[in-house]
Amino acid sequence: MDEILTPRLRLRRARMDDLEAMHSVLSDSRATRYWSTPPHPDLETTRLWLESMLASPAELSEDFVVDLQGRVIGKAGFYRLPEIGYILHPDHWGRGLAYEALSAIIERTFSRFEIPALTADCDPRNTASHRLLEKLGFREVRREKNTWFIAGEWCDSIYLELRRPEG
Repeated sequence: MDEILTPRLRLRRARMDDLEAMHSVLSDSRATRYWSTPPHPDLETTRLWLESMLASPAELSEDFVVDLQGRVIGKAGFYRLPEIGYILHPDHWGRGLAYEALSAIIERTFSRFEIPALTADCDPRNTASHRLLEKLGFREVRREKNTWFIAGEWCDSIYLELRRPEG
């Protein structure tokens, strides 16, 4: 099962032919404002990122590209379990697509992996992402200062956790 279908999305494993679409996302400064890297300056940077995503071992990863009507608009999932990560092109923000994708991926992840909890690291300035994680059921466990140094700027972190549902 390398694909998840939701009412509006197809979530599937990445392929090398997703390079251009993912570069469109990862080179956009709005999309990467709170991402773990600065905007990708060229296709080679995105190619290396995509190769790393593809090489992630199946027993440690549950990562998908997000396809809307035949077009890749981002990625969502777990590059390395148990930490969730997601990024969508800004043209698709505010429509509930990240919530739809992540809800399906979280359900699948808990059904496939015997892990007690999922985690997230969110920049406190990224209020939309923080609200999304809370809507998904994640709860804040701590905050730390100066956890990421990206493009000459120190960033802080809110660490969140989603416990495995009981029953």
